[in-house]
Amino acid sequence: MAASLRTVCTAVSRQSIRAFSSTCVTHAGKKWRLENGLARGGSEYGPLTDLPDWSFADGRPSPPLKGQIRRQKQREEFARRAVYLNAEVDEGMKKWCERKEAEKQKEEHMKSLLLKPKGNVLLKGKK
Repeated sequence: MAASLRTVCTAVSRQSIRAFSSTCVTHAGKKWRLENGLARGGSEYGPLTDLPDWSFADGRPSPPLKGQIRRQKQREEFARRAVYLNAEVDEGMKKWCERKEAEKQKEEHMKSLLLKPKGNVLLKGKK
């Protein structure tokens, strides 16, 4: 009887073994959230992460939490970087336009230095 119980337990344990998977874990609903313009994960931004968890009974706001302060600093740094890069692009475009203008003026100056047609060639060109 002990042998038959052992056989049954072994058979059950063989059926309950799951295959090992080495694929990366994906977040549930990530694709849907991205398609609908939401954050990748549910806790990146939004009212549940941005608003305070509680407030005082008399209406005073609660002090900001460490995560809120960290996210605020990250957003400020991101905004500063965006403004800096935008200014850098504007400066580059301005220099590019100035360089193009200088090339155009140089080309016009070189054309003005070329020899002018004289005599019969000049008369034929005016007709």
